[in-house]
Amino acid sequence: RTQLVESGGGSVQAGGSLRLACTISRSIYSTDCIAWFRQAPGKEREGVASSYADGGLTTYAASVKGRFNISQDGAKKTVYLEMNSLQPDDTDVYFCAQKGGSLRPLEARQFGNWGQGTQVTVSE
Repeated sequence: RTQLVESGGGSVQAGGSLRLACTISRSIYSTDCIAWFRQAPGKEREGVASSYADGGLTTYAASVKGRFNISQDGAKKTVYLEMNSLQPDDTDVYFCAQKGGSLRPLEARQFGNWGQGTQVTVSE
């Protein structure tokens, strides 16, 4: 079973940046879709960004487009989420997830392997 471990969460002031990392227990295949989701208490898990075809294809939620960037380092078996211009609404637990197949849809139910999550807190 593929294991994913997130790191890089923390607290930052509004306007600041954080970089999350998702390290995978095996090599990243070109058929892997690796995605980032986020979830607030009592809310559904929301897709943030995903990467496919060795990072050649990416997609973003409208709420983060232009501020967040997903990338991967195959040699390190790691997918990153660079988050800039963070706002308090970005405060959530962030999860990375993996599925085989296509880039879309970016829906949590499509993903079978998940990390444990990392907390991101953005203050005013």
